[in-house]
Amino acid sequence: MSSLENISQEGIQCLAFADSYIKKSDPTLSVPTLWIGTTLGSVITMTINLPEADLRHTQPVIVSTSGGPIFRLKGSILTMSFLDCNGALIPYSYESWKDDNKDSRERRERTPTKQSSSGSGHGSHTSPIPQEAADRQFVVVASEKQARVVALPSQNCVYRQQIVESDFVVKAEIVSLKDSVCLVCYLSTGHLVAYSLPSLRPLLHVDFLPLSELSFQTQSKQRGIVDPMLSIWGQQLIVNEDTDQIAKTFCFSNRGHGLYLASPTEIQKFTIDTEFCQQLTEMMGELFLPRDMPEPPKESFFRGLFGGGIRPLDREELFGESSGKPNRTVAKHIPGCEGVAARASAATGEIARAHQLVVERGDKLSQLEDKAERMNTEAAAFSSSAHQLMLKYKDKKWYQL
Repeated sequence: MSSLENISQEGIQCLAFADSYIKKSDPTLSVPTLWIGTTLGSVITMTINLPEADLRHTQPVIVSTSGGPIFRLKGSILTMSFLDCNGALIPYSYESWKDDNKDSRERRERTPTKQSSSGSGHGSHTSPIPQEAADRQFVVVASEKQARVVALPSQNCVYRQQIVESDFVVKAEIVSLKDSVCLVCYLSTGHLVAYSLPSLRPLLHVDFLPLSELSFQTQSKQRGIVDPMLSIWGQQLIVNEDTDQIAKTFCFSNRGHGLYLASPTEIQKFTIDTEFCQQLTEMMGELFLPRDMPEPPKESFFRGLFGGGIRPLDREELFGESSGKPNRTVAKHIPGCEGVAARASAATGEIARAHQLVVERGDKLSQLEDKAERMNTEAAAFSSSAHQLMLKYKDKKWYQL
């Protein structure tokens, strides 16, 4: 049973229009194709054949399937994008319409045609490319579990990456970051991961915001008040495993920017680009434009004289510079007195410390003088005793000793 027949269990999850190479038999032809990603991970392609521009109002558009699913991934398909043979992101085709004929009757009878601004031709909508290489494009498919890079038209899986095992991917986008393209995913564990394209090498894995914290509880920092209605509304998204509403508010864009609904009335913006974070302070805007306060109009003399009402007075008008030249006997505040007092107290402290050192030096000199005087007295006594001893034994013979 094909995916189109199993409608009761499988549904369409995402769509992508592109001029792609899906025919292996003719790898040089690019045809308008609708790529369909289902909830069971199947990727189905449908070719769109448009008639000529002059036959557009008479012939219908023919849409045909190219068989069963090209390949199947685990989980629902979240996003699909196309890269050229050099790995550059192919932008989505868009068309602008302009009715040059101003005849109202012809405008009613004729079905307006569209002129593509992305360079896609009309007629068979096939653009032959010189056959220089086997593969012309890469299609990047990301699901809730895996990511693959498939080469076209060979439909060979050149790179694959198992993003999560037991958890799931809430949102996945292919964005341009600086000079390259990468796959950015928000996981149910609250982590943000990024992979290079087309090689699917891990570039980033950081903890951001757990999915269970998106309960939209408004808590007061001081009182801890919780709004029960917002709490119930947020918890239902987690309890019922209804992550579609959260995934709709969570989105990524080029240059590493992201956005999600933080509360029912608040939008939170974030980025994974460090260069942008460094420039964020310079990019902060102001809610109001700064303006100088205008001067109040001058009051006339007669209105102030005969008004009779209460008029507010400013302190500066009575005692400030605007009151006029002050009297000489009026004390005037001299700025910088606190500094002078501090310096004076510091100088007084230094002088007291020097005086204390001088006193200590004098005490030490007095002690030294006393010691010298005592030594001199002891020396004189010793000299006298030695002289007396010498006189005692001077006239005695050796045998009288």
